[in-house]
Formats: sequence, structure tokens, C-alpha cells
Amino acid sequence: MMNEPPIDDLTKKAGNRYILSIVAAKRAKEIETTRRAELATADKKSISIALDEIAEGKVVPSEIED
Repeated sequence: MMNEPPIDDLTKKAGNRYILSIVAAKRAKEIETTRRAELATADKKSISIALDEIAEGKVVPSEIED
């Protein structure tokens, strides 16, 4: 199984794996609450979308609030 985007690239963008997991989880939760209808018909889960956004630079750790 191939992970896309690669975990090493994501870790570099976030700083470390702990920060990556926090940012990805918070962004996935935001996606769940704001795009529930889209996710019902989408073939990707919210966590996959969140990781793609981090890889593309659309989401960075400082943008996520507690």
C-alpha cells in the first residue's frame, strides 16, 4: 500500500509527527462539520482531504486554533 502524500513530506511541512497528527485531526474535524453533505458522496475521507491540504500547503500548523 502506498501512502499519498508521503509521510516524510507531511512531517517536513508540519515540523514533526506529533504536530502533523494534531493539525490533521483538527482540520479533518473542521471538514466533517462544514462539508458533511459533500463527504457523503465523496470517495475520500475527511482525514485524507486534510492530509492532502497539508501537503499542498493550504493548511499550516499556525492556522489551526485550539
